[in-house]
Amino acid sequence: MIRRPPRSTLFPYTTLFRSVNGALKKVIEKCVPGESVLNLCEFGDNLLVTETTEAYKTDKEMKKGVAFPTCVSVNNCICHYSPLKSEKNLILNDGDLVKIDLGAHIDGFIAVVAHTLVVGASVENKVTGRKADVITAAHMASEAALKIVVPGNENNAMTEAVQKISACYKCKPIEGMLSHQLKQFKIDGEKTIIQNPSDVQRKDHEKCEFENYEVYAVDILISTGEGKGREKDTRTTVYKKTAEMYQLKMKASRAFFSQVDKRFGNMPFCIRALDDEKRTKMGVLECVNHKLVEPFNVLYEKDGELVAQFKFTVLLLSSGPVMITGLPFENNIYVSEHLVDAQVFDEIVSQALVKKTGERKKKKSAITNEKIAGTNSHRSQNEGKAND
Repeated sequence: MIRRPPRSTLFPYTTLFRSVNGALKKVIEKCVPGESVLNLCEFGDNLLVTETTEAYKTDKEMKKGVAFPTCVSVNNCICHYSPLKSEKNLILNDGDLVKIDLGAHIDGFIAVVAHTLVVGASVENKVTGRKADVITAAHMASEAALKIVVPGNENNAMTEAVQKISACYKCKPIEGMLSHQLKQFKIDGEKTIIQNPSDVQRKDHEKCEFENYEVYAVDILISTGEGKGREKDTRTTVYKKTAEMYQLKMKASRAFFSQVDKRFGNMPFCIRALDDEKRTKMGVLECVNHKLVEPFNVLYEKDGELVAQFKFTVLLLSSGPVMITGLPFENNIYVSEHLVDAQVFDEIVSQALVKKTGERKKKKSAITNEKIAGTNSHRSQNEGKAND
């Protein structure tokens, strides 16, 4: 069950809870056979702008709007698909597996969310087979993550739990995908959680401990395939401004970057939202080449495979994690043959939590022993001096 954030503690997350979840629900309702992905993305972005514009109207200087543009990634497309008006329109078909990813911010406080559905699915038309497996695996992994992302626990504990739960459904997490800590005006905070890391990624990824009052975007992406993302010839349309500095040469590049800086600041954006698509396409190239903007590339699994995603924003409190965004899972629609019973699920979560607790006890015991040893040594020295 989603616990609503207390108003006194979570300004302005109460508003974001309604805005982001509300926008997601309305986009989901429009996911029917014959609907275009472009229309869904534009519809989602317009909702986010409208909802946040209505919030805190008395503060004219407060920045608010889209924190992550609406992306609708279908079947084996993993993430970041948000097409331009000039591109061939992708139309949803009955039975398509659809991932919707979006986010908003108020005064730089960010809330993001992602949800997976199957077009045409209902209680009367249940989803079975590998679609049900991968969606249920992603949901169960996200449920475990919510229990593990608590103050005092470590990021690697979630990595291991997501891996174990995915395997129960004969699925794999997408390699190297990151969940980020969210900070004011920063969607990619320093602390991260990695899923399914390669050997090199596991070695390089920095361990961290979750702390009270931190906010995280927990992003779970699970595949029926080998769990490796790859680029195709799909145009990248989502970018984010970086902190790099460079004197741009082209007029189109300067105009593009100026508009990005003014309208979006540090938040990710889709170039579809800018005024002139042709000039934008020209200007973005120089900015990417000199790392002034960072691309969110469109990634794919192998053809024929399926990828499911659930993302939620969570605030960590000593009383327990509070979900800011995320919609209930429809258990009565998805029927997987690889059910993980409550006991196995609880064991996986418990192992992730107990491991950290055990390490703390060892550390505390070691510190105590050092103090005792130091006290005894000091006492022996004093006794020796007294005897002299």
